[in-house]
Amino acid sequence: MSEQRLYYVELKKSRSILKCIQFYADENFNLMFEAPLDIALSDSGFNLVNFGCTDLQDQEKLSEHPTLCVFTNHTGSLCVCYSPKLDSWEQITYSVFYFHKGHSKTFTAALGSADSRVTKGITFLNLDYFVAVYLPGHFFHLLNIQHPDLVCHSLFLTGNNEVVDMLPHGPLQSLSGSLVLDWCSGRLYRADLNRSYLLEFLWDARLDWEKMAVLHCVLSCRQDTRFLEAKIIQWISENISACHSFDLIQEFIIASSYWSIYPETGNMDKLLPYSSVLTWNTEIPGITLVTEEIALPLMRVHSFKGYWEKLHSNLEYVKYSEPHSHYSNSVVRREWHSLISEEKTGKRRSMAYVRNILDNAIKVISKLEARRLEPRLTPLFQEEDNHQRLLVGLMVSELKDHLLRHLPGIEKKRIEQMVLDYISKQLDLICQILEASWRRHNLHPWIFHLVWAPGWRSPSYLGGFCNRRASAAEFAVFHIMTRILEATHSLFLPLPPGFHTLHTVLGVRCLPLHNLLHYIDNGVLLLTETAVTRLMKDLDNTEKSEKLKFSIIVRLPPLIGQKICRLWDHPMSSNIISRNHVKRLLQDYKKQPRSSVIDKSSYSVEFLPLNYFTGILTDIESSSQALNAFEGHDNVDAKFVEEAALKHTTVLLGL
Repeated sequence: MSEQRLYYVELKKSRSILKCIQFYADENFNLMFEAPLDIALSDSGFNLVNFGCTDLQDQEKLSEHPTLCVFTNHTGSLCVCYSPKLDSWEQITYSVFYFHKGHSKTFTAALGSADSRVTKGITFLNLDYFVAVYLPGHFFHLLNIQHPDLVCHSLFLTGNNEVVDMLPHGPLQSLSGSLVLDWCSGRLYRADLNRSYLLEFLWDARLDWEKMAVLHCVLSCRQDTRFLEAKIIQWISENISACHSFDLIQEFIIASSYWSIYPETGNMDKLLPYSSVLTWNTEIPGITLVTEEIALPLMRVHSFKGYWEKLHSNLEYVKYSEPHSHYSNSVVRREWHSLISEEKTGKRRSMAYVRNILDNAIKVISKLEARRLEPRLTPLFQEEDNHQRLLVGLMVSELKDHLLRHLPGIEKKRIEQMVLDYISKQLDLICQILEASWRRHNLHPWIFHLVWAPGWRSPSYLGGFCNRRASAAEFAVFHIMTRILEATHSLFLPLPPGFHTLHTVLGVRCLPLHNLLHYIDNGVLLLTETAVTRLMKDLDNTEKSEKLKFSIIVRLPPLIGQKICRLWDHPMSSNIISRNHVKRLLQDYKKQPRSSVIDKSSYSVEFLPLNYFTGILTDIESSSQALNAFEGHDNVDAKFVEEAALKHTTVLLGL
């Protein structure tokens, strides 16, 4: 009974008015809305197409009459599709009024040769989130009615495409609920998007706008989501550098996360980003597009249920929404950088605040791990990585506040669940991309180690890290991880804990030292405590390894550097530890009168400057205040500093 509606056009002198009457089971009815149509319909010679046509009707003259269709769907959309009389054999024009978005689009499609006569009219088909515009033998357009703002989210196929030739050439009439009437046979069909063909088309697509449009078409098919995502990830891994207009990984993560939560409430398209692309300036060959604002429908009733409630919500949003109400991670970015800065300076806001953020991250990761059906191949989630956990927790907090502001009618517990689902989905997609690459290149868990161990079959590991070259598989996985990092960095999305450690270990394997340090200095590789600890423990003290270790240590933040130096039993490490110890001791030192006579018997080496300096350090360390201040520094004292200085001097002099 919900579809018992009558749409009709009232012809005025200045403009046409579209009206709708809703009928109810109790034989009552209401005039629901009035909407102005900026099209001339007087003396147009309409045909009653909803009741079919007889065999006597001349079907070749259908193109001489205008076509007008009204389409709705469960999301509260209201589209009016209009095709005027054909005036030219070289091009054809049709308009779509997106009343639920507040604008219309007029498309002009080139028909090619003037000899290719149009003998049948345009067919408009309602395909749920899309409207298909079909002219037999000439073109097939799939218009995205949920996100019509950018033309790249719609698919435009010309007569040279096999899809157009595959579709029936007989006249079709779209009915409610995605039903289609074949006028010739009198049969009813249900029109739907074919997932298998869309995936096949995705592999064959060569143009960026085709890839974008088909990607969104595939993701809108919500059946067997895991299978579709696996196929898309396979396509991305083989076409990672094939797109120039947008980032494949970014678009997949944003669009798939959006579609995973979209059914929860119809307002998600207004609050969450559905695409990583904000503007699209590339022209589509053979298509001219004009976009115009239109007057919104005037609702004639004040009590709404079902479809009408959703349509009214869409219209209210167009009227009163903020210009940019889509969620953005800009607030998360500022807050995260603030927390990291506080950590470096040793200052941190209330522990309750930080604990609440980390608790949010635990909930996301727990949900993600509960969703996993198979054992994980990649060594992720094997370390804390507090920085990424802070980022995950902050995103939960900010996104929850954003949805609570804009969805006042939904209970807080449900919104929190939606947020956890959304963010865990993003992390899950990143894990899926990495796992697919790992599986494709047949890598094994021992990739996480930097030296050969007994039992490993690969002979290339013999002789330790420095004597082997990375395999092509390791290079490929390192490349895909770098692309993932690049994609998430610009959108400021969190990464699974352990991602940076694995990326750094692969970087050490794959890159020459100067390239490795360049990646580190430019923030491509982030030195986590876990990764650097593995470097210090796994690598030997050959000349190449020593150079690598030292280059890494001098680039570490002071707090981490002090811990790592104690793992490396080497004169250079002792030198760094000593320098830090002396710096701490002398930062508040005030010179006191000292005896000019030095007791040589208390020193092992007769080197007066070093003996004098060691004496000062011994005096400072003897004070109880100094001992308390530097308690827990692994028994580093004046004697240790003296020995480190002598070892370092010996190394410098080559003795």
